[in-house]
Amino acid sequence: MTSAIDEIFARVLPLIRPAEKDLLPVVSGFLKQVNALLKDMKINATAVIGGSIAKGTFLKDDHDCDIFVKFNPSYPDEKLSDLLAVALKSLSLERVHGSRDYFHVDDAKHHLRYELVPVLDISDPAQARNVTDMSPLHVAWVKKHAQFADDIRLAKQFCKASGVYGAESFIKGFSGHVLDILVIHYRGFENLLKASLAWKPKEVIDVVNYYKGTALKRLNPAKIESPIIVIDPVLHERNAAAVLSTEKLHKFVKAAQGFLARPETLYFEIKNQTPALVKKKAGKNPVVLLCVSPVDGKTDVVGAKILWIFTHLKRALEEGGFQLLDADWSWDKKSDALLWYILERAEVAPVKKHPGPQLSQKKRVIDFKAKHKKTFVEGDRIYTYLKRPHTKAKDLVTAVIAESSIAERTKQTKML
Repeated sequence: MTSAIDEIFARVLPLIRPAEKDLLPVVSGFLKQVNALLKDMKINATAVIGGSIAKGTFLKDDHDCDIFVKFNPSYPDEKLSDLLAVALKSLSLERVHGSRDYFHVDDAKHHLRYELVPVLDISDPAQARNVTDMSPLHVAWVKKHAQFADDIRLAKQFCKASGVYGAESFIKGFSGHVLDILVIHYRGFENLLKASLAWKPKEVIDVVNYYKGTALKRLNPAKIESPIIVIDPVLHERNAAAVLSTEKLHKFVKAAQGFLARPETLYFEIKNQTPALVKKKAGKNPVVLLCVSPVDGKTDVVGAKILWIFTHLKRALEEGGFQLLDADWSWDKKSDALLWYILERAEVAPVKKHPGPQLSQKKRVIDFKAKHKKTFVEGDRIYTYLKRPHTKAKDLVTAVIAESSIAERTKQTKML
């Protein structure tokens, strides 16, 4: 008998499965072009398809294609990026700096962005000189579990719709690699959702049972700071979920609880946040909406600047006495970002109670009284009242976005 969850999956999958017959010939054609350029330059390297396309887990709306350019290990590590740049000079390249530089090539006709990553052609993880050298080995591992391809697709779509997908520093969510491991470990997406409800703090997911329950004792403490620890099945010393934040994990678990309790397709629907949707969510509660025009630069860096602005404003509102019912932000990495703060009240009292030292700290109490004309005692502590510079949320936000620290991180920040 088909369950309600199976019925939802059956409805969602046709919407997220890509038409491989349309995409793969295009990618294969580009791959041949790259390999011809490498051969012309007599460079001992071979370009292969990588990432989710190679794994067979890519989504219908994916427009990024990873290409691994596998160099013979005889080449010096520091030369790989430069050699690739020379070989591909006839293409319109964008060089991206990283632990090892890689390149973007945009195919506007087919709405594709190729990411060409130089790696070493290795078969043993011990031969890796850079973490990117492991990528083809990860692809090979996932392909051994091809029966879970659709489950991985569902997991990706679910996380995107829940706002928890992406390992970038400004997102700190689930990477595609982590979802690959989790789905395969729990042998399906539904099983992953159910298992997540029972995860304990510092839950260890060791798909190949490499550590046999001793991972928390044997791993470097710096590698187990994330709320869950996902042991990389290829490079066992790596926690694949190291960047995952507690906030994003909680959002995932909350969405899992909701879906399992009442399965609906809306859990897989990616909604671009708009001012109208946020206002609808706020209902009768006041809301502060801001549009942030990002500066030019690498996506990770730009995203981190937007996150800083969002956090800075959130802290300012909280310190200003405003109670936040909800606060979040949305950015499609192409246009302006939308920031929102849903408040309990639009205004606060003109003064706030300000705590001083405990009465037992007599010298500090004397200094506090000297600094403040009116004081009073509650319990074992002295207090005073301070005047707030802003009683209206929008006045406070207007003042904050005028600060130089905001201006240097964005082209423009304006209230809607």
